[in-house]
Amino acid sequence: MDQQENLKIFIWKINNGVDIMKKKQLLGFILITVIVSGIYFTGDYYSDLRTYRKQVNEINIDSINMMDIKDGTYTGSYEIMWISAIVEVTVYNNEIVGIELIEHKNDRGTPAEIITTRVIETQSLEVDVITGATSSSKVILKAIENALKSGLKSTRFC
Repeated sequence: MDQQENLKIFIWKINNGVDIMKKKQLLGFILITVIVSGIYFTGDYYSDLRTYRKQVNEINIDSINMMDIKDGTYTGSYEIMWISAIVEVTVYNNEIVGIELIEHKNDRGTPAEIITTRVIETQSLEVDVITGATSSSKVILKAIENALKSGLKSTRFC
């Protein structure tokens, strides 16, 4: 082999070695970026999850005396981080005769929609929430409560 061929081989080895280093550096950079992004988004998700759980735990359903509700159809809504509900509640002769769930934004809470039937059957908001759809159940009940509160009879005396 002559010097020129040796030089070509040497240069080829250097170039390929540099390419391999660059590839390793690039892969290292990508790996670090993925790990840091994963940590950030996981932390962000768990922060949102804590907020969501706090909102669900803070939902209190008040008792409503149906004798205080005027006949009519009332709209109510309630919303927390990932769940919302809009309902129309119809009251006649101090009884809930119908509840229409106009909108229910949920993740896995579709089974909770049966809670409207339970409220009509018991004529009360004090019903058991649906297992596996507790959050949606509470949001729907709170929307019903808000609808009924908008139909409260005036208690002012003149």
